[in-house]
Amino acid sequence: MKTIDVLLLIDDNPGHYHLAEGVIAALERLVRTNVTRMKVVRRWWVPGRLLAKIANSKPSNNIMLKLGYGISLDDLAPAQLVISAGGNTLGANVAAARALGAESIFIGSVRRFQPENFSIVVTSYERFSHLPRHLVSLKPCKLDPDDLGRRERPVSSNPDNPPETAGLLLGGDTPRYKYTGDEWQKIADMADAIHRCYGTRWLISNSRRTPDFASDLFAQKAAGTNTGIEFIDFRTAGPGTLGRIFETADIIACTEDSSTMISEAIAARIPVIGLTPAVHSFSSQEQEYRHYLQHNNWTKSLPIDTLSPEVIEKALAEIAPMKENHLNQLADKLAQRLPGLLS
Repeated sequence: MKTIDVLLLIDDNPGHYHLAEGVIAALERLVRTNVTRMKVVRRWWVPGRLLAKIANSKPSNNIMLKLGYGISLDDLAPAQLVISAGGNTLGANVAAARALGAESIFIGSVRRFQPENFSIVVTSYERFSHLPRHLVSLKPCKLDPDDLGRRERPVSSNPDNPPETAGLLLGGDTPRYKYTGDEWQKIADMADAIHRCYGTRWLISNSRRTPDFASDLFAQKAAGTNTGIEFIDFRTAGPGTLGRIFETADIIACTEDSSTMISEAIAARIPVIGLTPAVHSFSSQEQEYRHYLQHNNWTKSLPIDTLSPEVIEKALAEIAPMKENHLNQLADKLAQRLPGLLS
């Protein structure tokens, strides 16, 4: 297996560079990678549309880097492949790849930049599937389902074959999602009802966005007797709480404010049920991504107000969890697009 040098350009958003790390994890199915991480910060007074106009006209790469990011060609580590995600890294990705004579991968929407500025654009939106530079994929993550040690156990929420363990991933309010106190209570009541009906044990984890009163609600339930709930509290446990849930849960219920949590649970090859508050909306692109996930039958969305064991049972019957390893799928697609580099 050969080794390639990769320049990973990162911004301040972990959600962005975690996508890039997912692509690198897929690449490592094909080659060894020597990764250099480089922080790039787009100057606030240089609008992205100006960088796109400059990039599309193929100017001096040094001008692009100095104007947009305050860095020079000498700051770049040698690389055969440049990778980044997040709109603020677009100009740096184009200029660095051109300067180094490298291939380039961008994860996300290229906005005003021309797709031809990149070797591959990894996207989660099917409407771009006809474009030659675009590659449609589940949102990349570095989770390898083969490392989870999960047992093969098809389940449904019924008395004959109920889930022994269920995971519940709690997010919180965003500009487009608002949860009421009553809805948090209904989620807790749903967990109680399924435990009473089927004896299902719950592993529950909160997140940075989960309001304290909701976290306290689940912590108090877990502290009771015979509740079937174990609460992994992010406030004390810190990040990295999902691994144990993905290793053991037969099903996952997840508040729908985070497509990242939903995508990771799908990548773990677990049936995923999304819990939707009454007050919510999607951007057009996010709506398209959720349709992509549901069109593949990997997940099912349920309004929180409708939750009951019977509703959960019906939803599980309609879900067919991902069977393949998402990293292998992405690696195969990358190899087809960059055979010279990745063979």
